[in-house]
Amino acid sequence: MGAAPIAIALGAGAFALIAVALVRRIINDNRAAQRRSAEQVASLRARVDEYEALLSGSREIIVLWTNPGEGPRFLGQASSLLPPGRRAEAVLDFASWLPDADADRLARAIEALRVGGRGFQLALTAIDGRAVRASGSLLGDGAALRLRPAAPSTNSDSLPVPATAAVEQQPAHDQATARTVLASLGKPAFLRDGTGRLVFANGPYHDLARALGRTTAENQPAELLDNGLLQRNRAVLGDLRKPQTSIVTLGELGDFEIVDFPVNGGSAGYLHPKADSAPRDSGLSHMSAIIDALASPIAIFGPNRELVQSNRAYRELWDLDPNWLKPGMDERAILDKLRTDGKLPNEPDYQGWRNRHLASYQLRAPKELEPWHLPDGRTVQVIAAPAGPKGGVIYVFEDITDQLNLKSQHKAMLDVQRSTLNSLSEAVAVFGTNGRLTLSNPKLSTLWKLPSNLLNDNPHIDQVSEAAAKALPEDGATIWRDLKRSIIDLNPTRSDRQGRIARADGKLIDYAVVRLPDGQTMMTFLDVTESANYQRVLKERNDALVTADRLKDAFVQNVSYELRSPLTNIIGFADLLASGVAGELNEKQYGYTNFIRASSATLGVLIDNILDLATVDAGIAELQPEQLDVAALVEKARAGLIATFPEVDGQPTLNLKVVIEPDLPVFVADGTRIVNVLYNLLSNAARFSEPGGEVKLTVSGRTGRMQFIVEDEGAPMTEEMRLALLDRDDALTGAARQRGAGLGLAIVRAFVNMHGGTIGIERREPRGTRVIVSLPSDVAMAGAAE
Repeated sequence: MGAAPIAIALGAGAFALIAVALVRRIINDNRAAQRRSAEQVASLRARVDEYEALLSGSREIIVLWTNPGEGPRFLGQASSLLPPGRRAEAVLDFASWLPDADADRLARAIEALRVGGRGFQLALTAIDGRAVRASGSLLGDGAALRLRPAAPSTNSDSLPVPATAAVEQQPAHDQATARTVLASLGKPAFLRDGTGRLVFANGPYHDLARALGRTTAENQPAELLDNGLLQRNRAVLGDLRKPQTSIVTLGELGDFEIVDFPVNGGSAGYLHPKADSAPRDSGLSHMSAIIDALASPIAIFGPNRELVQSNRAYRELWDLDPNWLKPGMDERAILDKLRTDGKLPNEPDYQGWRNRHLASYQLRAPKELEPWHLPDGRTVQVIAAPAGPKGGVIYVFEDITDQLNLKSQHKAMLDVQRSTLNSLSEAVAVFGTNGRLTLSNPKLSTLWKLPSNLLNDNPHIDQVSEAAAKALPEDGATIWRDLKRSIIDLNPTRSDRQGRIARADGKLIDYAVVRLPDGQTMMTFLDVTESANYQRVLKERNDALVTADRLKDAFVQNVSYELRSPLTNIIGFADLLASGVAGELNEKQYGYTNFIRASSATLGVLIDNILDLATVDAGIAELQPEQLDVAALVEKARAGLIATFPEVDGQPTLNLKVVIEPDLPVFVADGTRIVNVLYNLLSNAARFSEPGGEVKLTVSGRTGRMQFIVEDEGAPMTEEMRLALLDRDDALTGAARQRGAGLGLAIVRAFVNMHGGTIGIERREPRGTRVIVSLPSDVAMAGAAE
């Protein structure tokens, strides 16, 4: 136990020493790296200063436009072109030292160089008669203009040299100046000494040599020309002291044009592909026609960024003139023109964007570059691939504007679909043919208590079942095991399925399993616990109401039967007393007996009405249609009224007037029901008329209809009374109950409806009511027609 702390302390100390040593070593390495970087920067700056000193001492003027937004830089001796005492900046005032025609030519050439990337070489004549050579070229991200005196020339036209050539054809320059100029060229360029030996080559020259499989180094450039061509060029340069142009074939890269010109102490030159020459790679040559016929825009560039081939679709994509777009053009010049024409993406740092794009020449495998969002609204996808083992790049362009629009519309549709699913009250789950969840809404997680992060990972049905078993330990596993069978059943003839799940936690869930056209399976779940409870309560209440109605009907029938028996006895004994068999009655006793008989008759009618309503409500009431005698019907109703309204003190209480029109149609109906209707209407009118007031019954016939009109002179029928006649629910409320007519009017309404008739109520002036009952003249035929 005592040794352990000591061992731990020693280990910690050793670790601290090692860590300190490592930190010190890292610090020292960083300082050494910083010193080396500073030395390299100082060396580069010294070399730049040396180059600038060399150029400033040369008999020429160089104008450099390098940084956008800044003015030009001037190198060289102003006195080589301008009068003594003038500064080099005055060289841009072309009209001060050139004739108008040459000044205009030079200004337009510089504008084409800086805007369109088109180089030039001109022979000019100054105002004082001196010959001046002017050349313009692209220099990295900027442009350069070189002006120098030259021997007079008989040809003032532009020399047929490439746009990127910036080498002056003037033998008076020393080789140090030539090295500086050649190093800035974008074309393969070289410098030879007086014996014809290569003493310098620029970067593009070394790239070209490597593409041909030659071994080359900065201090020993590879020779690309054969001895015969070298000897001929040297002889011409030595004799004529002027530029010499020749053609050389460099293997599979095709034909190149070589321009040699004398310099002090030797010669210099550069190479560029012939305009009508293409690389002789057998694969590319074989597919040249196929590439040109393809609908996809394609451009192939060589290892030196020179255009090898482009098809018609490429030219149409960028709207390029075929006479301008020639093989051998530098891709940077093409990009600069497209940018000048406003056809490239609007990039704040164009130079950085172009450098990133040109990094495609370093690719070892095809790569999909960032889409180009063009100013005209199009979006172009660019795919870059190595052109071959010797370098170069193949670009394939695709206009994906419509594709992006479709994706955008599809995404919008999916968003709408997702929003719709999320707003549903049902839980939705869609499973693919592999059993994995492909679509769901939040309600599924809520209803089954599933983790949301699980559903977002497209789980398998087994994972969903396990999660449900954990959330619902009583029956979750059993429910989802049964649902799983519907998911994994791949039988093409299987049918949809639906049902109700009663969970152990009391939830009632309706579910449906639907097979989709693409083979997937959709499941929907709806929590119906609350609605099922409401349904159960409503069913229980309905059953209770049915039972109560059945008890009511039984009670009415029993009570009516029990009431009719003693009522029959009362009526019988009242008739016996009125007949005088039991002895003569005085006038007062006879009046009492008639009152008993009238009241008993009224009570009998009420009992009959109750029984009729009970049969109507039970739905068992049936009509017994037969051909009727209208006068006999009216007489029966009159007899009932006379019994109900007997004379009082020898004075009649009812003044009934009956009018039956002649030539009535044949009337087929239930005679008992019609008598009941007439009796109730007439008794209601008589009851609320003044004693002795007139009650009028008019019977008329129309086409296929029979009308019974009852009119009285009593108090006008109120709105409550009208409702009592037209709606049985109000028959026993309000004023209807006060008039005691609710039950009778309900009977009228029920029997008229059974016959297919209608009831109309009108108010008479100055007082009274008119009730119009219209019935089919043949109830049997009307019922058959329905």
